[in-house]
Amino acid sequence: MSRSMLALRGVGVSFGGVHVLDHVDLDVGEGEIRGIIGPNGAGKTTLLNVICGIHRPDKGQVVLDGEVVTGLKPSTIARRGIGRTFQTSQLFKGMTVLENLMCGLHRKTVTGLFAAGLGLPSCREEEERTEEAARLALEFVGMAHFADRPGHQLSFGQQRVVEIARTLISEPKVVLLDEPAVGLSLNRLSEFDLLLRRIRDDKGVTLVLIEHVIRLVMDVCDEVTVLNSGQIIADGKPEAVRNDPDVIEAYLGKELRARHSAS
Repeated sequence: MSRSMLALRGVGVSFGGVHVLDHVDLDVGEGEIRGIIGPNGAGKTTLLNVICGIHRPDKGQVVLDGEVVTGLKPSTIARRGIGRTFQTSQLFKGMTVLENLMCGLHRKTVTGLFAAGLGLPSCREEEERTEEAARLALEFVGMAHFADRPGHQLSFGQQRVVEIARTLISEPKVVLLDEPAVGLSLNRLSEFDLLLRRIRDDKGVTLVLIEHVIRLVMDVCDEVTVLNSGQIIADGKPEAVRNDPDVIEAYLGKELRARHSAS
């Protein structure tokens, strides 16, 4: 495996005496796409919240690119190189797609409100650079033609892609994606697969992907980790995980039975 970009060491989280994460050890290599799967309530989103600082673990450490970031504020962890998308759309209503992306660079802007109010040249130059970066990010994800459209007018799937572009604009080392394929058609799913590969290959970004669309996980991920009741029950190459008896019993078997019942 390539050098570790993101690691969890013995991470545990409890809410009201319930172990949501129990001694989780995880290593994600630089430039890797790591899938995190498991049944509802397995602790997947809590895992992402621990990584980005929303939840502080009761025990254990989070290490980003060799630096312990456990206990740091989410804003500080973001500046250290963690980007994040959420299960629900986080686009700002009343803003265009371009304006939403420009907000993604707020951590890297240096001019303040005073300079902006006076319209100083330094502020105008920074805004021009921010707009250029936002347009390039939209072009990278294939959404440049939506730049001037209000964000709320996009389909749910399109909004998810815009949110990924907004995350990329800050040049993160790692991007955490929480169910990004929800609402995508089969055609869009294939395009999304290619986009994730381009983010890894062209941007050099490490991706951690929580997803219930198993087809996407098995196709695009280099390694897959399976959580169940807060514990890792399998970790490895997609094909090995797919055929793991514990995974079939805890998760994939339930998914297949649910599909069979619905048909």
